[in-house]
Amino acid sequence: MAKERIILGIDPGTNIMGYGLIKQTGNKINLITMGVLKLGQYQNHSLKLKKIFERTLGLIEQYKPDELAIEAPFFGKNVQSMLKLGRAQGVAMAAGLYKDIPIFEYSPKKIKQSITGKGGASKEQVAAMLKNILLFKELPTYLDATDGLAAAVCHFFQGDNPGTEKSYDSWKGFIKDNPGRLKK
Repeated sequence: MAKERIILGIDPGTNIMGYGLIKQTGNKINLITMGVLKLGQYQNHSLKLKKIFERTLGLIEQYKPDELAIEAPFFGKNVQSMLKLGRAQGVAMAAGLYKDIPIFEYSPKKIKQSITGKGGASKEQVAAMLKNILLFKELPTYLDATDGLAAAVCHFFQGDNPGTEKSYDSWKGFIKDNPGRLKK
C-alpha cells in the first residue's frame, strides 16, 4: 500500500498568513487547497495572534493533516518585526501541538532551494515552479498562499528524512532546543 499523508504548510505573518495543503500518495503529491488569512484589518497584535491560532486550528480540524511544515522566521534588521513574526509562528505551532501534529520547521532559503533549486529565488519563481509541480491553473492573488504551499512541498521533498531541520512534537522538545527564547 502506498504511503499516504496530508501535509499542512504555513508561511506565518502578522498581516497575511499563507497556507497550503497537499496530499501525498506514494511518491506523488496533489494540491488540496491553498489560501491566505488577511489580518491587516486588525490593529491589536493579540487579536491577530488569536485569529492565526483559530485559522490554523480550523485548517487542522477540517483537513486532518498528519504533519505541519512551517517557515522559520528569518533574521532581519527590525527587531520588532522579528518579534511579531516569531509570535505568529509560535501560535501556529501551538495549534499543531495542541492537536498532537508533528511540526517541521524550515528556513526560507531551504524552502526556496527545495522548490526551485535556488535559495535566493523570488516569490514569483517559487509560485511558478509550484504551479508546474502541482498543475494548478492560476496563481493566487497573494503569493503568501504559494509560500505556505512551498513549506508543505519542501517537507514532502525531504521524504522520511527531514534532514537537519528542526521538528517538534511537544513544547518540551521546542523549549529544550530553544532556551534563549524563554523570558525569565
